[in-house]
This record gives sequence, C-alpha cells and structure tokens, in this order.
Amino acid sequence: MKKDLYLDCFCGISGDMTVGALIDAGADPTYLLDVVASMNLSDASFDVDKVNKKGITATHFKVQVDPNAPQPHRHLSHIIKIIEETNLDDQAKAKAIATFERIGAAEASVHGIPVEKVHFHEVGAIDSIMDIVLANAALSNLNVGRVICSPLTVGSGTVKCDHGIMPVPAPATALLLSGIPWSAGDVAFELATPTGVALAKEWSESFGPAPEMTTDVVGYGAGTRDLSDRANVLRVFLGNFKPALPAMESITLLETNIDDMNPELLAQIPALLLEANAKDVFITPVLGKKGRLSHLMTVLTDEAHAASLARLLFENTSTLGIRTRQEQRWALTRKRTHVVTPWGSVPIKIGQLDGEDTSVSPEFEVCRNLAQSNKISVKTVYESALLAALKKEYMDD
Repeated sequence: MKKDLYLDCFCGISGDMTVGALIDAGADPTYLLDVVASMNLSDASFDVDKVNKKGITATHFKVQVDPNAPQPHRHLSHIIKIIEETNLDDQAKAKAIATFERIGAAEASVHGIPVEKVHFHEVGAIDSIMDIVLANAALSNLNVGRVICSPLTVGSGTVKCDHGIMPVPAPATALLLSGIPWSAGDVAFELATPTGVALAKEWSESFGPAPEMTTDVVGYGAGTRDLSDRANVLRVFLGNFKPALPAMESITLLETNIDDMNPELLAQIPALLLEANAKDVFITPVLGKKGRLSHLMTVLTDEAHAASLARLLFENTSTLGIRTRQEQRWALTRKRTHVVTPWGSVPIKIGQLDGEDTSVSPEFEVCRNLAQSNKISVKTVYESALLAALKKEYMDD
C-alpha cells in the first residue's frame, strides 16, 4: 500500500536535508548505496550520521566528493544521461529528470539563454546530482504516493555563488517559488536551496497546512548550519492522509412559506418539482404569524433550472413570494447500477468518497412496485436489494 508524505519545511528545505529526513523515516541506506554504484561516479559516496540540532536527533546526509576530482560544468543532457543509467525505477527516474528540468528552466530564464546551453554550476556538481537522485530513490524506497508540502520558509540576506553575491532567495530559487506559498521568515541566511525547492515542487500535489493524517513515522533531516535559536532540520511525516472531501459546488436554494393552502394539494408539489429537475424538495412544518400553522417548502436545484421551478411554485401553490440564495455544499460522487432480487431488478444509488462506496440506497419506488406486483411487503424487497448491494452483487447496465 502506498504511503503519504507531508514535508514540514518550518526551517527551509535543501537536497541533503530531504535525503536525510527520508533516511530518518526509514529509507534503506544500503539501497541508496546501490543506486550510487549504478551512477558510475567513482569519486563520490555519502555518509550518514546522527546529529543533535537544538535537542532534536536528526539524520545528517553528506555527499563525499574527492577534492582532487575535476568538477565539470555539465549540461542538462549530461545529467539526464547519468540518471537514465541508474538502477532507479522508471517513476523515480522521471521525477529526478523532471526536477533537473525545473532547475534548468529557472537557470535559463535567469541567464537569458536556452536551457540546452545552461552550465549547471553548483546544481550540476556531483553532490547536487546525488541529492536529487537519492531523494527520489528514497521516496521510491519508502513507497510514497501522495506528497503535500508546507509553505516554504526561504530565509533572507545574501548568498555567495559562482556569479558573486546574490540576494536570498537566489534568482533561480525565486523563479522556482512561483505559484507556491512562501515567506522569508526571520533568519538572515539561505534556508531553501534551488534543489530543495525543485524537489518539493516536483513531488507535491499541494502546499499548505498539514492535512488530517495517520502518522506511522516522523523523520528529521539535518541541515549543515547550526542556528542560534532553532533546530535547522526538515521534518517529514510518513503515514496516510485521510480521504479529502469532494470539491465544493454551488447549489441554488428556493424557499417559501405557505399557510393558506389545502395540505392535500400541497403534498403533490414535491413530485411535480422533482420531475422538473429539482435536485431535492422537502416540506417543514413551522409556526407562522398570528400563530398559524404553516409549511416551509425548500427546493434545491442548479441555477439553470431555478427560474422554471419558481414559476411552477407560483402556478401550483398559493405563495406570493419565493426567496432564493446560492449556497455551497460538499456532494459525494454519484454512481448508479442495479441488483437482481427474486422479484426483479432494482436500481441502486451509490455515494462514493475518494473512490470508496460510503452509502448505498435501493430505489424505493421500484421496490414498492415490485412488492405490489408480487403481493409482498415493500420491506422484504427493499432489504433484499440492500443486502445484494452491500455484497456488491451489482449487475452491468
């Protein structure tokens, strides 16, 4: 079963912090070593240590590179070739390549050149290649499906790079932050690197507060810098998100109070409105002015049918006025099928949340007609149809 991951970037995010946090959450370092071996980078390896950051034990991941080995300025095509030759699964390879393509597009925009001509300076160095490849390897090793990320704290001040002193967020990082929530925070250092931001953006389906979830493991990845007033760590929560509610939808509500109409005539109105595309109709007894017993009629519909339903109310009731308003609602995904009972086929209405059936309901009118035809109780037919539906004995339409 796939796991879900929440990235809690309260002190920023970088590539090495991400790998460290995923190892801390259970990713297998031996598997990551196998991935490194498949990269054919003979002058690179990594160390994993436990460190303490302001009272929090965290995993520090550090790439080890031979200081005497040359560091060529690689193009995107060179990096893609390295990734394609690894033993990563196809999905992890695709995510690693897409992460570098995000960074490449940002660098190209900053320098005003085609992405094919970008020299990946720090980003293209072996340690950054390993950060991105091993972060995706660790994600795959943990069998992570969905990822949600907190708003990013990126820091402030300046940072030194190959091109000189740059403001924080650095130009490429600033472009990568496009479309996601972030703030500088109150730390005058770089807290979010291009690699970290690109990984978060590539993986995450959304950015925001932690969702409702069941947590199996909490992992901490340590940053290199020690901060005076906080733990410089990336926190990750591994577990399962609770199913999300469906998106809100608009619905039009019509309502009117009726206190001077024969109840026998009023009782016929809901069927008339439902046949004219009302989604639901209900009547509520209320106490009206002068102590008169009244009925509140409520009609739910979509905006396109509101006017025609209002006309039907005017034509078929004694009302002199109809109130209307737009409201928001959550509505389950609807599915219709049918089951077979000993007395005939019965349509079934199914409500689904996150792809799972949460409610099933036989069509009452059909159950009643079958009961009358077979001279048995409606309850018998209804319960037979419901039992078949609960067993998922659905028939193809």
